[in-house]
Amino acid sequence: MAQRVDLANLSALVSTVEEFDRLTADTLPDLLDHAAGQTRRYLRETGQWADDIGHEKLALRWGYELVERFLVCGRSEVPCRPLFLLDSLIAKFFSQPNPLCYHKDLCSPLGRFLDGLTSRAVLSRDALTALYYHLYGFGQGGVVQLLGLGPAESQRVYKNFERWRRTGWQRAVTEIGMTEAELRELEIIQNRDPQRLNQEADRLIPMVQEHYRRSEPEHFPCLSRRQWEDLFHHGYGYDYQVWHLALCRDCMAEAYAIRLDGLTETRGVQIDLHLRPLLKGRVASFLWVQRGGGNGTERPAQRISTASR
Repeated sequence: MAQRVDLANLSALVSTVEEFDRLTADTLPDLLDHAAGQTRRYLRETGQWADDIGHEKLALRWGYELVERFLVCGRSEVPCRPLFLLDSLIAKFFSQPNPLCYHKDLCSPLGRFLDGLTSRAVLSRDALTALYYHLYGFGQGGVVQLLGLGPAESQRVYKNFERWRRTGWQRAVTEIGMTEAELRELEIIQNRDPQRLNQEADRLIPMVQEHYRRSEPEHFPCLSRRQWEDLFHHGYGYDYQVWHLALCRDCMAEAYAIRLDGLTETRGVQIDLHLRPLLKGRVASFLWVQRGGGNGTERPAQRISTASR
């Protein structure tokens, strides 16, 4: 009976932000149950559901994700009827072409890590900036060089890295549900055969990015080479660059080619997976892969930036 009352309250009109915050805080468990239930329903209707613990965890994880997005956007939609707004957000999300939702390859520890990290990046600028390091090995200075940022924007990057190192990464790993044992297992694989892990990440990343790029604002589409050149030449659109390039490897390759003369390194946009955040005072290095020889010989890593800078 209590749940029916709460859901009935959520269907009533909310007129102020304060009322929205108070109501959603009081009914958060009901919102989560509702979102997880809608996720189960969608997966059943699309033939992607099985009655096992893995799918239950998936429904709960997507329920948390949907409610979190609802809480972020809901305050700007007042006056509204919260339950209807949540249902609208869920319907819009699941009506996207080729929704990620459930893919067997993303149930592996590496798949969950990439999925969860990118999902967090949609909501957190710290996580978004950290993608440049976790996926490609770009340290703070490398990000600044790649994006051609000015002094003010550069300081934001250093603060993003610091907050991510201090609290953001651990929060993301907890939300993903990654255990220390799973992280160590991936690290063992990486130490034994780094190319194997990078190749697997290279296969999964386009799938993840294609999905989460739809979570960007509609004004963040892919740009042509000429449009990227204009953006860098005139020195505007920093937020556009940070958001879109982190979630689009193809455009990142275009931007890298444009910015090549201003970069310390000339390694290209290659997957260089890092499972843990850049440590304070640690030097971020790039692998220089010799092209043309076919033997995979690595040149010595060069210093690019330090986290304590």
